[in-house]
Amino acid sequence: MTRTDAPVVDAVEVHAFTVPTDGPDGTEQDGTLDWHSTTMVLVTARSGDAIGIGYTYGEVATAHLIGSKLTDLVTGADALAPVAAWQRMFEGIRNAGRPGLGAMAVSAVDIALWDLKARLLDLPLVRLLPAGHDAVPIYGSGGFTNYPHARLAEQLAGWVGQGIPRVKLKVGRNPDEDRQRLAAVRHAIGPTPELFVDANGAFTPKQAAAWARRYHDEWGVIWFEEPVSSADLEGLRLVRDRAPAPLEVAAGEYGYVLRDFTNLVTAGAVDCLQADLTRCGGVTGLLAVAGLADAHELDLSAHCAPALSAHAFCAVRRLRHLEYFHDHTRIEALLFDGVLTPVDGTLRPALDRPGTGLAVKWPDAERYRVFGPEQ
Repeated sequence: MTRTDAPVVDAVEVHAFTVPTDGPDGTEQDGTLDWHSTTMVLVTARSGDAIGIGYTYGEVATAHLIGSKLTDLVTGADALAPVAAWQRMFEGIRNAGRPGLGAMAVSAVDIALWDLKARLLDLPLVRLLPAGHDAVPIYGSGGFTNYPHARLAEQLAGWVGQGIPRVKLKVGRNPDEDRQRLAAVRHAIGPTPELFVDANGAFTPKQAAAWARRYHDEWGVIWFEEPVSSADLEGLRLVRDRAPAPLEVAAGEYGYVLRDFTNLVTAGAVDCLQADLTRCGGVTGLLAVAGLADAHELDLSAHCAPALSAHAFCAVRRLRHLEYFHDHTRIEALLFDGVLTPVDGTLRPALDRPGTGLAVKWPDAERYRVFGPEQ
């Protein structure tokens, strides 16, 4: 195939689906936020009969931005050159704002373009990337602060029962109540599985440092995610410096552009860096973050979107693990055929299907539609 007859992106469509939570009274909570639903903004990119799928989790405004700023930049582009399209998209949203919603919009389209390229070449996405791994270790993640103790223990012990050797719960909403919650979880999962906590920025640095020691000494916690806001680089560094070994401080899920990750790394703010494929610029952005982590000898952990991240993070040399998040696994199973099932605590990309192997279950998805054309 020559460049002159290379396939082009014929069309890009944007959809959004809002799925209610299954938490108590329809609500889920973490240390700093309550929510009642999660919205997936889904992009399809078509070239001939091949259709690539990408998505992010965010407000419906993200879908509007894709439609108003990005679809025209991508339509007609070389379907085998997603990186070139990524560059045009980031240039195109300069005045709209790159961090935040802008990066999420680019991420969804970029993922769809990489998926489209893989399908055009009849390759699983993992085989299209510079993959050094054939599977991604996972940790079960949920444990919302408003779960009754019985549901909390059942959820995390359920993941351990499926062979997932590490689990995470939310903390920080009511720190005094967390003592009973942590005790219930540790009793339910036993002494061996790794236990993680995530405060979603609920603490001050000194509070977080004090709780870090208690988490480790009393319940064997070894991972403390966002003890303070990710924007508080000095606070993260203080907690990291005072935390007892082997407890590690992690952050990065709210990194949108490469500078966000550079700031965390150069400040010495984290023991393990995180990145969200659906926020950090998609596959193209993730590869840059992976290079940064590699250069600074830091492991990189995948934040959520497991159906996509299982492929992309196989290309991360210093891969740590992937967050197998309750809300996202539930939504992906509702909206797609082809989602991956954990085996021995890992997700292994399927090699017998092109791209990510996902197919939208359009009839099932329609009941949740809040944006875009019906299929």
